[in-house]
Amino acid sequence: MNWEPWSGCYMISDGCSHCYFYGPHAKRYGQNTITKTDKFDWPIRKKANGEYNIKGDKILATCFATDFFLPEADEWRKEVWAMIKQRQDIDFLILTKRIDRFMESLPDDWEDGYDNVNIGCTVETQAIADYRLPLFLSYPMKRKFISCSPMLEAIDLTPYLDGVDHVTVSGESGKEARECNYDWILSIREQCVKANVTFWFKSTGTFFKRDGVVEKINPFKQTTLAKTLNINILDGKKLF
Repeated sequence: MNWEPWSGCYMISDGCSHCYFYGPHAKRYGQNTITKTDKFDWPIRKKANGEYNIKGDKILATCFATDFFLPEADEWRKEVWAMIKQRQDIDFLILTKRIDRFMESLPDDWEDGYDNVNIGCTVETQAIADYRLPLFLSYPMKRKFISCSPMLEAIDLTPYLDGVDHVTVSGESGKEARECNYDWILSIREQCVKANVTFWFKSTGTFFKRDGVVEKINPFKQTTLAKTLNINILDGKKLF
């Protein structure tokens, strides 16, 4: 289940070049004005009988079609934090490429984090990992995950896995997607095994290299193929 309190985004790093939401071949291409959506207050909306529209015990992916830490959303984010705090019965997943704006974007009562918030940091290359992840690990939060998506090259996460709960990996999708090498995926998996961190291979991407052969994968089969390779390590945890 996804919650998008605002829409619109713009490029921040190379991983954004062929974004499936805002890239050159996406339906939202050019929508770089940040605007509130009609679901802004969705988590706290109630039915006529007083019950929440969204029942508790849910995982709510938040701003997965934009970025939670966009500067244009600074004033709105204060209201969003209040809603997140109100709904302690929901786990909120917040994934960002703008982790360097984390500290200036927190509510006053954040302290070491809210129990129901999972913060994810996206990394696409080694250089980006080496810049974003030291910041990510230095910030106060109770639940952390890393998303290598789209994974554009081999990445060594070994120095950054202590204190991380989970790693998700995906290839890039789209007409101009860059190749994803299965060896890169297996390397991340092995790093997670050694660090005792759960691992999810979410999607192969469009051009998937395996055993020296590059396959073009139908967009509707990329997640299924990743699953059938049977390399996930989830240890009974819910998927991020």
